[in-house]
Amino acid sequence: MNESMEKRTIPFSPPDIGDLEIAEVVEALRSGWITTGPRTKLLERRLAAYIETGRTDIDCSSADSVGRYGNRIACLNSATAAEELNLRILGVGPGDEVIVPAYTYTASASAAIHCGATVKFVDIQKDGDPVSHMPEMDYEAMERAITPKTKAVVPVDLGGIVCDYERIFEIVERKRDLFSPLRSDGTPLGDLSSRIQHAIGRVAVVADCAHSLGASRVIGGERRYCGAIADFSDFSFHAVKNFTTAEGGASAWRELPGIDNAEIYKMFQLLSLHGQNKDALAKTKLGAWEYDIIGPWYKCNMTDIMAAIGLRQLDRYPGLLERRVQIMAKYDETCDELGLSRLNHHSSVMDSSNHLYLIRVPGIDAQQRSEIIEKMAERGVATNVHYKPLPMMTAYGADCSDYPNAYDYYRNLITLPLHTRLSDEDADYVCRMLRESVKGYL
Repeated sequence: MNESMEKRTIPFSPPDIGDLEIAEVVEALRSGWITTGPRTKLLERRLAAYIETGRTDIDCSSADSVGRYGNRIACLNSATAAEELNLRILGVGPGDEVIVPAYTYTASASAAIHCGATVKFVDIQKDGDPVSHMPEMDYEAMERAITPKTKAVVPVDLGGIVCDYERIFEIVERKRDLFSPLRSDGTPLGDLSSRIQHAIGRVAVVADCAHSLGASRVIGGERRYCGAIADFSDFSFHAVKNFTTAEGGASAWRELPGIDNAEIYKMFQLLSLHGQNKDALAKTKLGAWEYDIIGPWYKCNMTDIMAAIGLRQLDRYPGLLERRVQIMAKYDETCDELGLSRLNHHSSVMDSSNHLYLIRVPGIDAQQRSEIIEKMAERGVATNVHYKPLPMMTAYGADCSDYPNAYDYYRNLITLPLHTRLSDEDADYVCRMLRESVKGYL
């Protein structure tokens, strides 16, 4: 057997960290500023510029850029924190309902529960979206689920594939007459939440964009990037994501009529820093030690060490996305040859962030899927499953009978390794091992 045929070890999703990221972290450590500080603020502006333009080479240090891109993104310690703070700023709480697809990761639902709201799961479309095959929410079921108690719907851009937001917005607009905005309770957060709900005037669209930084969709004839589509969005920068800060995430929001972005941004800072009205950076100014606690809130800020990784990741990000496309082309060819269902990450109206490569093996059950996964592992290829539907989990009732499409999608699904540390030879090996492992099941 020649070298290319020898057994390889293919991890599922290691982070792609290079010398640029390491050097920037070292500089952050040497600077003496390792918590939330100038690097975090710069990363927020650069992410805002990227979400608006699709470019990562915009100088965000100038006064003009600070004015244009400041107060548009809040970097935090996770996407889960970002989603929860999105909902809290929207005023979602006890007595409210939040609609979530049954096919997603727990954070899509747990954030609403943390706020005291009730989660209403909705099944996915049979076999997923007809074009992308992504396990996308059944929008007719979503529409039926909206009641006068519904305050938000959480679309999930699973695998980096962008949901049909035009249809989602059409539905929540049609249901506008059911929506009653929150009354202010006189507190700073309660007042802002009430004004935001009045400004939106309908069920809010709070996108789970954990997988979809850099993904885009044509909406109303205009290409728009995730983070600038939904009313509020959250991103994940966890170690397994395309773009990483080790842990980390961010909240983004659209311009809202009559609401100053700076006021929304300030509330994110309060909610993420114990309700303290001055962060450590502001308190470094001469004589500026004094502060107030506005509310007994949370500690979920991003540090400059994390932001240092992100700044250099963002420099490299367009190339990282393109490399994923190249690997997926090899997988596409093999899956089409074998007759396996796969995600379509790109179409005439949508470009994915190429985060996950989901395949479905026709005709098999969950036990046979596990056998194939074990065969791949024996050959050195780590695979995964994204996801076990939430209603199957103990925390959510352990009963998926009301969501048959979600279970049917899950039972024969395997996720192949897709990351930028794969060489062409690695990708070819994965394809060859897949062919060997599915023999006898097709």
